[in-house]
Order: sequence, then structure tokens, then C-alpha cells
Amino acid sequence: MRPLSNFAARDVETLLHPTTNLLAHRSLGPLVVERAEGVYVYDTAGKRYIEGLAGLWCTGLGYGNQELVETAREQMSRLSFTHLFGGRSHEPAIALAEKIKAMAPAPTSKVFFTNSGSEANDTQIKIAWYFNNARGQPKRKKIISRHRAYHGTTIATASLSGLAVFHADFDLPMARVLHTDCPHHWRSAEPGESEEDYASRLARNLEELIEREGPETIAAFIAEPVMGAGGVIMPPKTYFEEIQAVLSRHGIALIADEVICGFARTGNWWGSQTYGIRPDTVTMAKAITSAYVPLGGLTISEDVYQALLEESGKHGVFAHGFTYSGHPLACAVALKTIEIYERINIVAHVRRVAPIFALRLNALADHPLVGDARSVGLLGALELVKNKRSKENFDPKLGVGGRVARFAEEEGLICRAVGGDNIGLCPPLIIDGAEINAMFDMMGRALDKAEAWLRSEGQFGA
Repeated sequence: MRPLSNFAARDVETLLHPTTNLLAHRSLGPLVVERAEGVYVYDTAGKRYIEGLAGLWCTGLGYGNQELVETAREQMSRLSFTHLFGGRSHEPAIALAEKIKAMAPAPTSKVFFTNSGSEANDTQIKIAWYFNNARGQPKRKKIISRHRAYHGTTIATASLSGLAVFHADFDLPMARVLHTDCPHHWRSAEPGESEEDYASRLARNLEELIEREGPETIAAFIAEPVMGAGGVIMPPKTYFEEIQAVLSRHGIALIADEVICGFARTGNWWGSQTYGIRPDTVTMAKAITSAYVPLGGLTISEDVYQALLEESGKHGVFAHGFTYSGHPLACAVALKTIEIYERINIVAHVRRVAPIFALRLNALADHPLVGDARSVGLLGALELVKNKRSKENFDPKLGVGGRVARFAEEEGLICRAVGGDNIGLCPPLIIDGAEINAMFDMMGRALDKAEAWLRSEGQFGA
């Protein structure tokens, strides 16, 4: 436990933190970050940390990129704000929409901007409902998500999220949201069941759910290419191929939530490309601006756009949007971010260093606490277990994942426990081989500390 500094004490007295154990926070206090550069952040005492989760899966270009800083300064000086309501526009929004339209992995006629992934996924639901009303299929309103998915924290998107903690005491999930299997082969496959057979079983389960509910009532299926906050879970072989076949048979749209995977995280521009997903629409946020400014968005296909056209004519307006949709500052920074990604060939860089990342991550699979080590590109996780053979979990009350993250912080690495006792790792895309090695050296020491703590508490080993 760190003694509460002046900053920490002020924090505890004034701030309500998102996704935080508020009771524990009163005694543990915050890690107060003062500055950052490259892949490193520094606290108020001057201690340096490798930011092993890219902030919240988002700082693709790391910290202190002066091109982005200068772009923001120039845009703020030239046009600090205008909106997109009522047909108003500005060049950064137009240029960014053109860029996204050209590079998106889904058929795209128009692009709609939001301020976050949550808002973008919330908009996906509203547009799905609006579209089905417009085309004379008003019963098609249900959205299928997956257990352990994460799609945001608004009322609608927290409902889509398949994590119980986002539902408890919020009276969620709301109606019209369904959940199907989490595709975690290592955890959920039957003994001897191949990835392909497991994928087929999950596809059958999805089809049974659709037929039970009535295909005519299902509007869309939403999925992250890699499940992030649910534990960094990669789909098994043939999974999306099988799922898409089911959706196609029943005329159900596929929404790819690319908020984490988009912009090179998995070694392609989009996670959809990595896993052979052919989405009808895509949600994006986070790395689109390297998190320097909040921005999210989604793609709109031509058939959906035509329906929006007709309905807006009927009602007088397409009555959806946010004050800061397509904020000129955010759009300008996003354009520059993508320009830098392209100039430095970030996809090629990720592909070069991903084998180092995978090698060091997989080496930790031999640690007594690690049941599974998994990664794609620069996105990975260590799943912690009490018993490797049986895959028995630790008692959730122990908070083993959170304790490992705190030990890692002591060592100079910021990471995060996600989806239970899974340690998520997602460094800035610009990380180099030496920094990856340093990161995993720290992770190994943190695991050793956690093992010693568990043994001292009689919670591990003989």
C-alpha cells in the first residue's frame, strides 16, 4: 500500500473513478501520472513505468508525439469548434470521413463520428432499429452479443457487454439484448475438442438461439475480433467463418467492434482482416487518434444510408447526434495519426516485433501461476490459475489478477487484470524489441512476487 501523497489525498476526496473498486481506492489511492514520453509514463515522484496497456488499449503512437501536439495547436488556433448539425461541416471531418471510407473493412457509404466507442456502439443499436423500421421489418430489434464481451458503458452498450459487473445493480441488461457463447477454446472446449469442432458447436448454439427467438426478431450480431476487457480472448480457428454463415442464412447484420483491434493492433489495419471477418458495419475509436483527443465513429453502408435518407425526409431530420460529433480538433488529430501510421508503416512494425512479444509472453506459460498465454500482434494475456492441470480458478475474493498488476506496478510496468484473473498486455504500437523484453522481465518478477504472496497465505501449492 502506498502512503497517500497530497495529490492522492485530494483525489480520494474529490474524484469518482470509472471502473474502480471505490472502497479499496480510499486506502490504496491512485497512481498519479505527471508526464509521459514514448512508451513510458512518470508518476509525481519521478518513477518511470512502461505503459503496458497503451493507456486503455489506445495510445498507439505512445506519448508526447510532437506532430500530434502541433496539429492540435494549429487546429485550435484556426477553428477551435464547429458542429455537424443541420448540415454544417468543416474540412477535417470531411477529409477524415474520406480516409475512413477508403480504408474501412466494411462496405461504406458514409461515416458517422462520435466521441467514444461506447457512443459509437450505442449509435449502432439506434441505427439498426431505425433501419429495420424504415424497411418494414419493425420486429427486427434484438441484438446478439456474447458472454464476456465488452462494448461500452452506456445503458445500451453496457447491456451488450457480457460482463456481469457492468449489469449488477444497474438493472441491466435491457430488453432486446441477447448473449451467446464466449469463444474461449482453452477454457470452454470439451476434452479433445479441436478448435474447428468447438467453433462449429458455438455456431450451432447461436443458430439455436436465433431460431428460438425467431430470426425475424434479430437485427444484428456484434463482436470484437479479439475480446478485450473480457480477457483478451482470440477466436478459435474457423469461428467467424461459421458464425457469418449462420448470420447470412438469417439475414442478420454483423457489427465488428474494432475499438481495440482497429489501426494495426493485431498486425493488420483491422482485426476483421486478421480473422477473415466480413462485417456490414464497423465501430472504431481509441487508436484512431492515439487517444490524444476523444473520437469514435462507425461506418454506414449504402442500403442503410438510403433508408436514413427516406426516414429523415419523412420526419424532417435524422434525429441523432452529439454536440461534439466530428469535433474539428479530434478529426484533425485523427487524420495526422493515420498519416503517421502510414508513413512509419505501423503495420509492418507490429509484424516485426510481434514475434518477440509472443516469444516472451509464451515463455511465461511455464510459470506456476499461468494456465494460458495467448497473443496476436501486440495484444496478449496471461490467464492465471490455481491448478494448471484442472484449470481451477483462484477464489475471486483473493483478487489475484489485481495483485499481480500491483506487483507489476512496483516493478515499473503498468498492466491490468481483465475478465477476472487475466493479465492484459497491449503496449503502444511503437514499442521496440528492447522495451518488449524489459516489459516481460518486469512481468516475470511480478508473477514471482504473486506466487510468493499466495504461498505465504496458504492459497497455492502444497
